[in-house]
Amino acid sequence: MCSAQGRMAAYRLLAAIGEDDDLMLLSLKGGELETEKPLFNFEDLTNEKCKTLFRFEKDDIPLLCHALQIPPKIECTNRTTCSGLEGICILLRRLAYPHRLSDLYSLFGRSSTAMSFIINELLDFLHDTHGHLLWDLNRSWLSEQNLDEFANAVRAREGPLPNCWGFIDGTVRPVCRPTHHQKLIYNGHKRVHALKYQSVVTPNGLVVNMFGPIEGKRHDAGMLRESQLQQQMRQYMTTPTGDMYAVYGDPAYPLTPYIITPYRGGVVSANQALFNKKMSAVRICVEWTFGKILALFSFLDYKKNLKLYLQPVGKYYLVGTLLTNCHSCLYGNQTSQFFGVEPPTLQSYISG
Repeated sequence: MCSAQGRMAAYRLLAAIGEDDDLMLLSLKGGELETEKPLFNFEDLTNEKCKTLFRFEKDDIPLLCHALQIPPKIECTNRTTCSGLEGICILLRRLAYPHRLSDLYSLFGRSSTAMSFIINELLDFLHDTHGHLLWDLNRSWLSEQNLDEFANAVRAREGPLPNCWGFIDGTVRPVCRPTHHQKLIYNGHKRVHALKYQSVVTPNGLVVNMFGPIEGKRHDAGMLRESQLQQQMRQYMTTPTGDMYAVYGDPAYPLTPYIITPYRGGVVSANQALFNKKMSAVRICVEWTFGKILALFSFLDYKKNLKLYLQPVGKYYLVGTLLTNCHSCLYGNQTSQFFGVEPPTLQSYISG
């Protein structure tokens, strides 16, 4: 058990609401202070260029702005302003590749400090406005009819569970070694300093529940207890007739009515081994989803630039996951193709 002082330190660490490290420095260009000359013109970009730079097609980026309710004008605390369209493009470009902010000057014509403020403003807005999409299971597209569709899709892929609507797993996201409280986030299993998240992925490839970040040293079972996921499932995943829908997880999780795990032990029967094998074959979709988040937004996988106390590291991954869900709603994903279940429309996902 951590002391009260240690837990408070952990909270400050994991809240990760510090300012970007680029705010601490003035960016230099050609030996002189970088000047503020906004030159971004969205209309000049081709569709292929938008897909490369921002991971979304050109016509879909304004739709994404509208669906996410990003205001037409963004005003930061230092009075830096930009349009909502430019703001989401700056954020998407930041997440898409581990550039330094000064490297983006040629595209946006803004100083590193200005772009850092814009990015933090967008992160706060998306986290505060739409963060519930990553923890609240009371969604219209998670109705009993949809849960039944998910369970049928798992059975169609020879999953032996009749009531499995999703898959749960924890992920360890490495970060740069902090200067303080290193033991709090050191994960001995992976041998890295990291933050941990717990995710539930459905057969349509969306992350419908994400809890975190918490200290990298914490066990998955402890993360499950703190997430109160089972309380939500008891409320929303039980039918009027008393039937229960469950998620499937690895042996790190406890066996409960709402969480099914593989058969444990050194000696299992042939039927038990077959059950484990078939459920493992469908549970792999969790890893596909984790992989898509990092494939789309590789900045999240560059631990040298994920610096606690200096950047909102926790929000980066949460917002990256939210944007990945939006991407899946527009273009599908490997999991939805595997199970044959289409994601909801972007508008249904955001408003549902």
